[in-house]
Amino acid sequence: MNFENIELGVAPINWTNDDMPELGAENSFEKCIDEMQLSGFTGCEVGNKFPREIPVLKEALAQRGLQICNQWNSYELTTKSLIENRKNFVKLLDFLEEMGAKVIGGGEVGNSCQGQVNVPVFEGKGLLKTESDWHTFTYGLNELGKIARDRGLKLAFHHHMGTCIQTEAETDRLMQETDPENIFLNYDCGHFYFAGEDPVACLQKYISRTAHIHLKDIRPNILKRVHDEKMSFLNAVRDGVFTVPGDEEGCIDFQALFQIIRQSNYKGWLVVEAEQDPAKANPLEYALKANKYIRGLMA
Repeated sequence: MNFENIELGVAPINWTNDDMPELGAENSFEKCIDEMQLSGFTGCEVGNKFPREIPVLKEALAQRGLQICNQWNSYELTTKSLIENRKNFVKLLDFLEEMGAKVIGGGEVGNSCQGQVNVPVFEGKGLLKTESDWHTFTYGLNELGKIARDRGLKLAFHHHMGTCIQTEAETDRLMQETDPENIFLNYDCGHFYFAGEDPVACLQKYISRTAHIHLKDIRPNILKRVHDEKMSFLNAVRDGVFTVPGDEEGCIDFQALFQIIRQSNYKGWLVVEAEQDPAKANPLEYALKANKYIRGLMA
């Protein structure tokens, strides 16, 4: 196949960080979407500076030829009731449906250390410790996935550093214990590499159940420091562990990843989601670099 059923998006977290709002605090919503358009993307995810008034947001995006393709949902199935999770999930579904998105993303944050600046990301990661923990988690996720499916959206779960679904083994179990009609994967090559996994092998394994793809690269020298200095996820991001595809400082084999995508039936978005400190990595410069590189791989 070719890439005619695939569109390119970019995440606003490259301009303003949702978990550390001080990173990119100087970048306005208008600057963010202007530069998304300038760098050649046609879609985006939702950031903390995006207006929540649907007509206002639709008009601003339409003027720039942009489409909302996904938004992070913070699942708290390990710490809150399914009723509480369902309430927040449906509220976001309502918004995404209005915006024309087909995917609802996000990961489990209830027992995660991803947002804790003083907790080492590897040593403090969330865990599902018992069979009961796993059952509660996967049952709840399945129930939310049914709601999304019935409304024409796909729940694309994001494996993420610091959470209970971080490794390939944890992702395997998640996939095995959830209904393939209800639960899909938001594949992220950067998070798999960060976790010590082979992102190429993981994409080959999960591509048939992947509904959304995040593209980012890893700076291996920073990743080594994360291990050596027992850094938190937030400090790793602040210090530049992530970068965009096409950056010479990265190390992931994107040619191999794109060969898998080319040979698959994947339809949907490829989203550059490579959070960095905008003061160190100019978002427009890096977005342009990523777009050019990815389009070259898709040629």
